[in-house]
Amino acid sequence: MTTAYAFPPAPIAAVPVAGAATAFPVRRIYCVGRNYVEHAQEMGFSGREAPFFFCKPADAVVPVAPGETVAIPYPSQTANLHHEIELVVAIGKAGRDIAEDQAAAHIFGYAVGLDMTRRDLQMDLRKAGRPWELGKAYDQSAPIGPIHPIAATGEIAKGAIRVDVNGEKRQHSDITKLIWNVNETIAYLSRYFELQPGDLIFTGTPEGVGAVVAGDLMTGSVEGLGEIRVRIC
Repeated sequence: MTTAYAFPPAPIAAVPVAGAATAFPVRRIYCVGRNYVEHAQEMGFSGREAPFFFCKPADAVVPVAPGETVAIPYPSQTANLHHEIELVVAIGKAGRDIAEDQAAAHIFGYAVGLDMTRRDLQMDLRKAGRPWELGKAYDQSAPIGPIHPIAATGEIAKGAIRVDVNGEKRQHSDITKLIWNVNETIAYLSRYFELQPGDLIFTGTPEGVGAVVAGDLMTGSVEGLGEIRVRIC
């Protein structure tokens, strides 16, 4: 029986797959908080605490094609918009309670992503002990480049990660500095959620986060995954 909807369903959020004529349909977006030592320290924390997560809606993704510059608006209700460059892991095989040494079998591929953050709202919410959604989960808060299949890249456990703003260095680090590496993160998250094909995991950002304003151009990359160019308008 065909379901009759009260109004047309929203389009499926999707990210292009590098080297293919297909797209990766996005189901959920999980984000790891404070997963690089230096970033944790600049946010006022230290030590290897257990990983924690927040979510963004699937339609927060903004696909960025190679060689193109995508414009996203400066969001409302903030005066302190921050960039956070991240390695994104795309899940291609379902799993619950995944063993760390089996985690890579669940990876479809990798991408470069930006976790854009209304930092003033996030900090106010944190101080009040409230969820971060107003600071993290707003519209167009997750620009992302094409997903590169793991079959082409192999497992990514090291490599430079960076973002420059208007050609000036902001965040420059290496994937090896993740507190919880990709496989550990997948294993831990799968204890709490059954991961499904279409899930994206933003694995955390290194030190150097900072504010951007209208007109600024962010150029971000992860070694082996190309770069994305995003302008604030």
